[in-house]
Amino acid sequence: MSFFEILRSAVRGITANKLRSALTLLGVLIGVASVILLLAVGNGSAQRVQSAIASLGTNTLTVRASGGGGSTTTASTKTITRTVADQIANAGLGHVKSVVPEVNTSLTVSSTTTSSTSVSIIGTTPDYFGGVSTSTVGSGNSFTAADVTNGTRAAVIGSTLATTLFPTGSALGQQILIDGSPFDVVGILATQSTTGFTDPNLVVIAPISRIQESFTGYGAVSTLAVEATNSDAVPAAEGEVTVMLNQLLGVSDTADEPFTVTSASTLLATAETSAASFTVLLGAVAAISLLVGGIGVTNVMLVTVTERTREIGIRKALGATRGAILGQFLTEAATLTLLGGILGVIVAIIGSQFEINGTQPVILAYSIPLALGVSVAIGVFFGVYPAARAANMRPIQALRAI
Repeated sequence: MSFFEILRSAVRGITANKLRSALTLLGVLIGVASVILLLAVGNGSAQRVQSAIASLGTNTLTVRASGGGGSTTTASTKTITRTVADQIANAGLGHVKSVVPEVNTSLTVSSTTTSSTSVSIIGTTPDYFGGVSTSTVGSGNSFTAADVTNGTRAAVIGSTLATTLFPTGSALGQQILIDGSPFDVVGILATQSTTGFTDPNLVVIAPISRIQESFTGYGAVSTLAVEATNSDAVPAAEGEVTVMLNQLLGVSDTADEPFTVTSASTLLATAETSAASFTVLLGAVAAISLLVGGIGVTNVMLVTVTERTREIGIRKALGATRGAILGQFLTEAATLTLLGGILGVIVAIIGSQFEINGTQPVILAYSIPLALGVSVAIGVFFGVYPAARAANMRPIQALRAI
């Protein structure tokens, strides 16, 4: 019996009971679509996180104050201030391009008609724009070094905040109140995509001297943003900055460092590892539904064998071999799951065009052939027992079946 004859016989068997075959196809379809879509969601989430981290710049370092080490006798009593930032910037470190101090707080910002609460307020220097951050001025101008020296009440605001406070006109040249203190809007940031929990367009950036004087005080800065000469120089820049900070802060034991240094590349590597584990977990969960679909195939094939007992007996009496009977029912099971798998792929591709819980699924190239291959393998695996049961029937017993 040729392969095409076996295939034709399998198709006839599938179409003999259309409703039962359709329900089995549906089980496999759901399983395959779930595997592909959940892997796509995991991949989409990973790319979203990676994009957010990469937007920080792969050639930047962030220095944050920490609690220091365990020793109280050698720990530094100094803090990271603007003076420390200036000393590092002027030290001529070979792999450091710029050092930008930042102070951060969250306050209410208002115009004459409306207000916005919990707005991120950043006090920094002009080097912040387009250097250590992805924030660039879309319209107007940024404040200058002279504004930092003089503590000018100049502000660059995000596009969302500009629209919120001045819905009917331009915010440029207007005055805003930050916690009651007046500031003049000199620039509006170019709109940035929102990839994290906070809106980068809901922000006010002003001279660090003015923010310290008005809100945070002239103490420690929140962070130092360090830009390396290039992405390959990040490890060397981290070493130079760490050594310099230890010298300036009087740290003799690295276990007592009152700061932590992180880089976007380090965060990116960590995020990639976490995302891979998350994607595998989602795939494993989805595989359970594919397994349930395989069990449904076994059930359907067992019923099919029982219903076609007389047919099997007649075929064996006419000379059909055990291998031919086995091949027929295995082919039927594999065809059933292959069709379900193809439909599942189509559903997954359509589903990936829509956002799922705020995440745009990105289908992994290998997931489609993997899901199809697994679905066919499941059809063969779960079809072995029913097919073997049919092949092992004795002709005389099969012919006696009512």
